[in-house]
Amino acid sequence: MKLKVLSINIHKGKSPLNLQNTMHSIKECIRQSNPDIAFIQEFQEKYIHPNIKFPSNAPDAFSQDLFSHWHYGKNVDSHNGHHGNLILSRLPQRKGLNYDISAYRFEKRGLLHSEVIFNKNGIEIPIHCFCVHLALLQNGRTRQLHAMLSHIEKLAHGQPTIVAGDFNDWYKKASQHMKRSGFIEVFEVLTGKVAKTFPSIYPILAMDRIYVRDLKIQSGSFLNDSPNISDHLGIVAELEII
Repeated sequence: MKLKVLSINIHKGKSPLNLQNTMHSIKECIRQSNPDIAFIQEFQEKYIHPNIKFPSNAPDAFSQDLFSHWHYGKNVDSHNGHHGNLILSRLPQRKGLNYDISAYRFEKRGLLHSEVIFNKNGIEIPIHCFCVHLALLQNGRTRQLHAMLSHIEKLAHGQPTIVAGDFNDWYKKASQHMKRSGFIEVFEVLTGKVAKTFPSIYPILAMDRIYVRDLKIQSGSFLNDSPNISDHLGIVAELEII
């Protein structure tokens, strides 16, 4: 009845100081953690550069030998490709939509939705998974949280739900909104405060979150070696199906 989930902003597959490509190291860290579901932000699905070894259809290459299913949502186009959010799952997955929750024209953001199907004693239990990366400015984040929770209530009302990602929550306001909709955050429950995850080499800001509803929290931890593979630390939670 256990479920292990992971969330990390992978910084487009670059090291904290942008000095090297870390995609293979990221994949190995995830392999060692062995999650059932992974929520990835800033995944560079297509990157046109001679030094990048992953092909254009990067989710296939990234998930190979690790996950059976993946769902990618493009958020940002650039001159050399595009990036967005990615949900990877070992369990059967029904792909939902990628909802545009951008607060500003200059900063495109999306809310990616999937249903992961957990089999409990022969009964299929859908677990709604939302991967998100919120805006840098507080006013924008507030609008995005309202939009995000509106989508979640329409799609996942009364069913187990996980919302994970980079909340850019400098002022620690997100939990106030999430709690009003019945969500609890893994590290807040376990330690009394959200985890500091940015910058990865000396984390002082609590940016990354795993919120759950109608699931029991068993444990929370940091992804091993993640200070070396991104500018964010990865976070991991073990959950129990109620």
